[in-house]
Amino acid sequence: MTPTIFGPSHRRLFGVVHEPSQDRANGRAYLLCMPFGHEALRVHRFYRLLAERLARQGAFVLRFDCYGAGDSAGDDDEAELAGWSSDICEANQELLRHSNAAWVGWFGARLGGSAALLAVRETTRRPHAAILWDAVFDGARYLKELQLAHLNELEHSYSAPDRQWRRSIDRDPSAFSGECLGFSISETMRTQILDLGDLLKTPPDTVALSLYSTQADDIAARWAAAVHSSHPSIRLHFEHFEHPLIWTSRPFANNEMVPARALQKMTEALHEHQ
Repeated sequence: MTPTIFGPSHRRLFGVVHEPSQDRANGRAYLLCMPFGHEALRVHRFYRLLAERLARQGAFVLRFDCYGAGDSAGDDDEAELAGWSSDICEANQELLRHSNAAWVGWFGARLGGSAALLAVRETTRRPHAAILWDAVFDGARYLKELQLAHLNELEHSYSAPDRQWRRSIDRDPSAFSGECLGFSISETMRTQILDLGDLLKTPPDTVALSLYSTQADDIAARWAAAVHSSHPSIRLHFEHFEHPLIWTSRPFANNEMVPARALQKMTEALHEHQ
């Protein structure tokens, strides 16, 4: 496990490379794209264990933070999807520099998956496969989820929460939308998230896609069906996958930090396209 700093001088990015032992290297490499804000904290250990497992199986792995997130340069209010898409392309080049791999796969959860799908169209060397876990396709719904998670946490933190907080959402749908669980959401990022439906309408047809989402995410199912209908040449596998990880929660006892079934499922998904 080797830390690395990469990217242009004005946009430095932090990542960690997991290298396989020389006797097990299999010519494959994986790029792990983190989610946004609290959700990135929530799955940090999941990503680390996933990277370690893939490396033990013989692959190079790079997990990294986009600009304005984690240990990369920039403040959280500077984070925005267009920049994240460019960061993923930059990280892909860094992964190839370390690994010189013949086969590359990308993995992204939540908004990290959405950003990875956007980046596939920009990178000069596309991955062979992209695996998306509970990726965001409906920006308005996603922002609403973050808004309510933030409000729930505020109410949990106060012994006597202010009832005006709930009323303010009814009056103004954008209330509490500039921050979620301690992370700023810039107006640029908010606008880009709201536009995700249009941005993701036409995925690239040269990359095998696997999409995993819960039964409750009917938007992801409809997106997959629309892609199958209008772009039959695109290799897209869609599957409902239920798991006990709650993306915006505290690590309560009934909410696994690293669900074993999810770790196994995503490891298998990353291998299926080889």
